[in-house]
Amino acid sequence: MNFRRPISPIVLAAVLAAALFAASPEKFAPKTLAPKTKVGRASIAAMEQSFNQRLARLWADEPFLLLGTTRGFYLEGFGSVFSAEVNLATGPNITPFRPTIAKADIERHRKKKIERLPALKQAMRDMLTASAASLDAVPVNEQIVVEVTLSRYPWEDMTGVPTGILMQAQKKNLLDAQRTGADPAIREQEF
Repeated sequence: MNFRRPISPIVLAAVLAAALFAASPEKFAPKTLAPKTKVGRASIAAMEQSFNQRLARLWADEPFLLLGTTRGFYLEGFGSVFSAEVNLATGPNITPFRPTIAKADIERHRKKKIERLPALKQAMRDMLTASAASLDAVPVNEQIVVEVTLSRYPWEDMTGVPTGILMQAQKKNLLDAQRTGADPAIREQEF
């Protein structure tokens, strides 16, 4: 069993921002001649709310699987980043009356999570496309990133279930795919 806690989305976002800056600080240096992009907090907040609703509607039988709310921000010269934490399936709890979880329950829980992964990934792809169409101020050559951390219980068997999924694409590719009906070039990572 893996008792490792997933990386906090806030920590992940901070590490991503620091890595981007360290890799190419000249990209983030102030430019006196170039106009600054104005991506307002209101447009980011609207996308956060949209993501929350999409994630909450994924499984109507378990409406409390979105843990906290989606967090989003804009990085000048890179694009928009959105992060959320989701529990793919509620599971049995350890209590004084149930000090251990049966192996059959652990396996049933793992299978349920694996069955739900495709729906979560499709929702994330839809969120990328919706963001590209809604975030008008984000330049077309910049990225849209959606990251979902998957929570886990300490007793879980996470074989075949990632701890997180990250999807990103250039805004232009997402808009072109939406217009033509083609499959957008989305970079997907599981960790």
